[in-house]
Amino acid sequence: MNNKSESNLTSIVSDVTFGYMLPSSSGDGRDLNHNGLNPNYVTGFSDGESCFFVAFQKSSECVTGWQVRAGFSLALHQRDKVLLEQIKSYFGVGEIFKQGKNAYQYKVTSTKDLINVIIPHFLKYPLITQKHADFELFKQVVCLINQKNHLTPEGILQILSIKAAMNRGLSDTLKAVFPNIKPVTRSVVEFKGISDPFWVAGFVDAEGCFMIRRLTSSTHKLGICIRLHFTITQHSRDAQLIEGLVEYFGCGNYYPSLSLDRVEFRVSKNTEINKILLFFDKYAIQGTKSADFADFKRAAELMRGKAHLTEQGLKELLLIKAGMNKGRAL
Repeated sequence: MNNKSESNLTSIVSDVTFGYMLPSSSGDGRDLNHNGLNPNYVTGFSDGESCFFVAFQKSSECVTGWQVRAGFSLALHQRDKVLLEQIKSYFGVGEIFKQGKNAYQYKVTSTKDLINVIIPHFLKYPLITQKHADFELFKQVVCLINQKNHLTPEGILQILSIKAAMNRGLSDTLKAVFPNIKPVTRSVVEFKGISDPFWVAGFVDAEGCFMIRRLTSSTHKLGICIRLHFTITQHSRDAQLIEGLVEYFGCGNYYPSLSLDRVEFRVSKNTEINKILLFFDKYAIQGTKSADFADFKRAAELMRGKAHLTEQGLKELLLIKAGMNKGRAL
């Protein structure tokens, strides 16, 4: 796509009015939407788990030979189906589908709902990870579909050029059929800081991990050392965000892993764990990860009372650890 085409797309986007009655917040930050989800929490969770996608499917019923759909989706383990239902209720559009054996997916593909509901939400409560760049490209595709450009050969090529710059790009099948597609310019999202604690709660619900680590130790009487870790791991493209979390919480450290192309925010000092506990007591996690937080908090209380230095306390901590995260019964 040339610069003139990209300029035309910008014009198309500016000509489309996005808007609906967004849920508002009370003065203390509580969401006034009936299901209790704060709008910034929804954005934070979406920054971690959502996908803005453009799907191509061969179709003999379409003049171009291709059916094109744009959509917004969230896929979660079945244990968090209730949270998906809350998000669906928050937006008031879309459907929830079974996905595989153990997951469910919330999906919105109606162009009308994308224009009137999904896009306005993320305009008012912006994404702050590099996913924001996908959202900006997604907006362009939705506008092209809304103006029926996807029904023309030229429009198909325009949309393919945008799709090529989104997420993981074009599939091998599409590359084989359209070998000359050149991706449009994908913007790099500038990290400008974290402004809302509910965004953090949503993002941690999606990407955070509360864990109890069991380490062998020759310096401990029982031969076992217990450590509490709170972590958030992201692709290195969001390194600035992870560094920003250190500043935001006023604790923890930034750990790059260049070999894995990953970066991590980690809090492991007992003196700093309390800051994390106080934060999430005030800005609650909504999904089943809230149970992991409750166990993490219980473990911190036991360790504060030196229970980890006794045989009985150690057994209790290891029992808590065994039932957290992937060990939690459905």
